[in-house]
Amino acid sequence: MNTFVNLKKKSFIIYGLGVTGISVLNYFKKKKIKNYFVWDDKKDLRKNFKQKNKIIKSSKEIDNIDYIVISPGIDINLASFSKKLKKNKKKIITDIDLLFLNKPFFKSIVVTGTNGKSTTCKMIEYLLKKNKFKVKLGGNIGKPVLDLDYCEKTYLVLEVSSFQLSYSKFIKPNYAIFLNFANDHLDWHGSKQKYLKSKIKIFQLQNVKDVGFLNKELKKSVNLKKIKSKIKLVNSNDFKKIKIKNDYLNSSANRENMSFVYTLSKVLKINKKKFISALESFKGLPHRYEIFYKKKNVIFINDSKATSFESTKFALSNNKNIFWILGGLPKYKDKFKLNKFKDNISKAYIIGNHTNYFKKYFKNRIDYSISFNLKKAIKKILIDIKNFNNKSVVLLSPSSASYDQFENFADRGNQFKKLVKFYVNRTIKK
Repeated sequence: MNTFVNLKKKSFIIYGLGVTGISVLNYFKKKKIKNYFVWDDKKDLRKNFKQKNKIIKSSKEIDNIDYIVISPGIDINLASFSKKLKKNKKKIITDIDLLFLNKPFFKSIVVTGTNGKSTTCKMIEYLLKKNKFKVKLGGNIGKPVLDLDYCEKTYLVLEVSSFQLSYSKFIKPNYAIFLNFANDHLDWHGSKQKYLKSKIKIFQLQNVKDVGFLNKELKKSVNLKKIKSKIKLVNSNDFKKIKIKNDYLNSSANRENMSFVYTLSKVLKINKKKFISALESFKGLPHRYEIFYKKKNVIFINDSKATSFESTKFALSNNKNIFWILGGLPKYKDKFKLNKFKDNISKAYIIGNHTNYFKKYFKNRIDYSISFNLKKAIKKILIDIKNFNNKSVVLLSPSSASYDQFENFADRGNQFKKLVKFYVNRTIKK
């Protein structure tokens, strides 16, 4: 049974004035919710906030409100009001909770997992649109959930992070998808078990009539007896029987994503023929194994969204003669286990401000070069492949966050594509 709350009768603190916080503010204005205060640990964001009377003056105010709407990524252990937030942890909710608390006349498809969330969400949206469903996409991909404009019987496809799930209390997906699990965000969660626990919540908050989709490999990690919803175990190997004419999707990682979408399609009563017809024209998302350029015998792949070694493994396993650009801000406790892939790598080019971190994995194992930035890496690669006669792949798959040199992974990917097209046309003849 869904939980409905009259939000106008409740009091709130919006903690965080970034994209999510502003979205919550706009939502409150739209719903005429007036009993709220705001806070952001960043002084400049508080300074620029126009409603000065709404900024909390004392930590004591946190004790006297009903809900704390926190922005994803905020670690309450490191926040300015850490002690008060910990004391009032039961009050902490997310923008997604607000969506579900306010009479959700929609159907919800919620996707989580370490890798492949955005691609899977986009694939689901594409499939449903092709089959005349009313559908909106949001969450970590596209618009914040409270900015979505939907009508009755709309399917909301929502990408949710482990940060959001950790704090969420009222999200009740009609269809919940848990794609996969690998070490990530351990600095935020504190341990692998806590990270896993946040993901499993996607099922624990469901009702009896809801359906969950769980990677079969994770069966032993989830206590299914404590889950009310009907769980469907998904095995990507089963999908190999389905032939689809789309090179982008015929890869190991995307077969996994597709296997979930296909299993969901059967629950939604979309037949096999319509599923195949729709997905054959699916083009994928930028910066996720994006084959964006070919010149002579060289293929250029933008995989900037790969911010951990786990997410890079797919690109390394699916290609040979790889000239690999990597580097940036390494993920906490990430390890580069290269034995399975080293024969596929011709040379690695390390960029970013943490070159020593990567050198220790490459020394005496793989040929590498310290390039510091994308421009130098591309120039070195073009010299190295000049006399390389075999088909080769120039791969940007950084295995790291981008913030040491770029605004975000998209900025990194776009700069890579721009530099490639500029220098390649001057170096590689047709």
